[in-house]
Amino acid sequence: MPVKINTINTLKKELEFLPKEEIIQYCLRLAKYKKDNKELLNYLLFEADDEAEYIRQIKEEIEAEFKGVNRNTLYFAKKSIRRIHRIVTKHIRYSGSKQTEVELLIFFCLQMRQCGVAVGESKVLVNLYQRQLKTIDKTLGGLHEDLQVDYQEELEEIRKVL
Repeated sequence: MPVKINTINTLKKELEFLPKEEIIQYCLRLAKYKKDNKELLNYLLFEADDEAEYIRQIKEEIEAEFKGVNRNTLYFAKKSIRRIHRIVTKHIRYSGSKQTEVELLIFFCLQMRQCGVAVGESKVLVNLYQRQLKTIDKTLGGLHEDLQVDYQEELEEIRKVL
């Protein structure tokens, strides 16, 4: 019989009654056993207050990853690009900001286009690219109108590829 997992709301109510020291110990214990938890805690403590710098660092990481894409065969290129996409989505989840999501996805699509891999030859890569465009469109709707106009120009540029 599986263990019953409580809802987030129940956990939140329970955490409100715990002393600060105990909450700190729980956070450290969570960070100790899962790399994603440690990365999220690091983002929340050290990087959340400077989103522009966080985006710049992630863009540098994406760029470096795309430079290392194995272009020998389409199979390996596809695996590398999908791995990079997982990294991007992980950082988008950490941030939780729609603007960060749009900016990183547009940058990912630009890098995907410029990496030297024939994206049009792989149905998987074409679908991945088109899915990102749909996600960007959907997310753009939730942004301020001025930001929408700025990002719309970049979006039209990356649409021209496929």
